Amino acid sequence: MSKLIVNSYEEFEQHIGQILGISEYIKITQEQINKFAEATLDHQWIHVDEKRAAIESPYKSTIAHGYLTLSLLPYLWSQILEVNNTIMLVNYGIEKLKFLQPVLVNNELRVIAKLASIINLRGVTKAEIKITLEIKGNKKPAMDANVLFLYHFK
Repeated sequence: MSKLIVNSYEEFEQHIGQILGISEYIKITQEQINKFAEATLDHQWIHVDEKRAAIESPYKSTIAHGYLTLSLLPYLWSQILEVNNTIMLVNYGIEKLKFLQPVLVNNELRVIAKLASIINLRGVTKAEIKITLEIKGNKKPAMDANVLFLYHFK
C-alpha cells in the first residue's frame, strides 16, 4: 500500500471509518531490546537474559518491552500518512491502550491504521486513529490503541 497524502481537514475528513493504510513490517531484534532496556533502565530478565528466557520463560525466548513496541508507532505511522499544509503536529494522547500479546525477539510487526474520528476544534484538527499492531503470522495482535493527534493546518 502506498502512503496516503492529506492536504486539508476536508481531505482528511473523507476517510472517517476507513483504513488509512498498513505499514511495512519491522523486525524486533535483541539489540533493539537491549538498547531500550539501557535507555529506560528496565533490565528485567524476560527482556535481556536470552539464556534464562530460553529455560524459564513460557515463551522460550526474550520478549520486547511493551513500551518498546509502543515507541515504534511514530516510525510506522510515518509510512502510512503524510499530512501537508500544517504548521505543527502534536501527539495529544493514547486511549484504550492494550498490550494483547507479547512480542518475541525476531517477531515482525506492522501497524494497521483506521481513522476513527476527526473534529475541527476552532482551527485545530483532532484526529483519533485506531491502531492495531500486528505480529506477522499471528492472529492475535500485539497491541490495540486509539492514538490522538492534533494537526494545525495553515
